[in-house]
Amino acid sequence: MRLDLTTDLVTLLQAITDVESVSGNERQLADMVEEALSAHDHLEVRRDGDCVIALTHFGRQQRVVIAGHLDTVPIANNLPSSLEETPEGLHVVGRGTCDMKGGVAVQLKLAAELTDATRDITWLFYDHEEVGAELNGLKRLADNSPELLEADFAVLMEPTDATIEGGCQGTCRIRITVPGRAAHSARSWLGVNAIHGLSDVLDRLNAYEARDVDVEGLTYREGLNAVLVSGGVAGNVIPPSCDIDINYRFAPDKEPQDAIAELARVFDGYGFEVTDMSPGARPGLDQEIAQDFVASVGATPRPKYGWTDVARFSALGIPAVNYGPADPSLAHTDNEYCPADQLDTCADGLRRWLTIEQEA
Repeated sequence: MRLDLTTDLVTLLQAITDVESVSGNERQLADMVEEALSAHDHLEVRRDGDCVIALTHFGRQQRVVIAGHLDTVPIANNLPSSLEETPEGLHVVGRGTCDMKGGVAVQLKLAAELTDATRDITWLFYDHEEVGAELNGLKRLADNSPELLEADFAVLMEPTDATIEGGCQGTCRIRITVPGRAAHSARSWLGVNAIHGLSDVLDRLNAYEARDVDVEGLTYREGLNAVLVSGGVAGNVIPPSCDIDINYRFAPDKEPQDAIAELARVFDGYGFEVTDMSPGARPGLDQEIAQDFVASVGATPRPKYGWTDVARFSALGIPAVNYGPADPSLAHTDNEYCPADQLDTCADGLRRWLTIEQEA
């Protein structure tokens, strides 16, 4: 099957949704995207693994990156896609419609359509976003060909309900191991129960007051939560050890070392292992190009709760925002969907921004 980039956005979204592309299985969809974009003379199409890059060379003063990932979380009896008429309008239902093939459909449509934009554009369609950071196609591209990411601004088309979400929270995961001593549960006084020993850690988590933090006019809500507990040997053994994994979502005013310092303060007296760390990204909305984007889209920016790949652009010194169709709270749910009208809203907003005349 070939992708028809001249068709309407709903049809295009259904076409790419029905190509199953769970992380690690993006090859077929990446091949189809590469083939479809290569048919357009105004695009230089490059490939890095299952990441497809299409560049314009109009000779403009500014270059922007517009990026989206091709992969999804595993399917759950939610493919092929379907259309659902609701009181709110037409919905495209199926795995990946929200996160984030709705955004990818908009990218593909505009990449083919905009043959003479007023900004040069790097269209990115990358792989392995929904799995470990070490596999992320955007990270791999930054390592292999950093020149392909050079830009004045970036838009990541993650679902945002067709509004602008600036920056993103940082995320850190730590593991605290509580020691104990094994014994037969019939003679429990001879051992030390490591699971019971979690009570102090849990008390500290329950007492923790998370902050609301203003960063460049956007208010980010932090969070500190236990996300996994593991321990125990058997039904008749006092557990000699127990692990608790804790996730800290921190505002982008903090550097990673600040997040570690806060965790050390909360869990004073405990050692812990840092199992994951991804810095946040400041909104960057004070930049002139970002203000042009906000004005063209006509949306009021809000903070991004959660981590996205805007942080990778921020680390490269490129201001970046999230902007895409569908409600982000539906991401990864079995009934995820993308409203048809939001496809048009995002396409119209990007089209205005990419075709508005620039001052000399």
